Amino acid sequence: MKVAIGCDHGGLHLKEDIKSLLADGGYEVTDFGTNSTDSVDYPDIAVPVANAVANGEFDRGILICGTGIGIGIAANKVKGIRAALCHDTFSAHASREHNNANILTMGERIIGPGLARDIVKIWLTTEFEGGRHERRVAKIADIEE
Repeated sequence: MKVAIGCDHGGLHLKEDIKSLLADGGYEVTDFGTNSTDSVDYPDIAVPVANAVANGEFDRGILICGTGIGIGIAANKVKGIRAALCHDTFSAHASREHNNANILTMGERIIGPGLARDIVKIWLTTEFEGGRHERRVAKIADIEE
């Protein structure tokens, strides 16, 4: 599975930790930055990751900022993206199983690396259930049109 990852300055340390987890898990990872704690605007990271996921270059994306909120709002402006903010494992599971989320967002200032690793593992291994959820996800796509 190909995973695009990115962060702003508020998510740098957690992004680096998650990159290690992904590499150890055999995922093909591309880092869209940032690579320092110098201030950067989260849309400048979110949009390239979202575009790469939306156009099929990557299977999934992970975005991290201080809270996970701003970077997710920006990503969700890209057609075809269903970015889900998850700070617990139940939400991570449901975002994949019910919503077919293709980008996970998290906040480094909200959760620690241990929980973040658990969230990522669950999010990457949970399949979309389809069925009644397919109809609902299709309605979201219709809104984009």
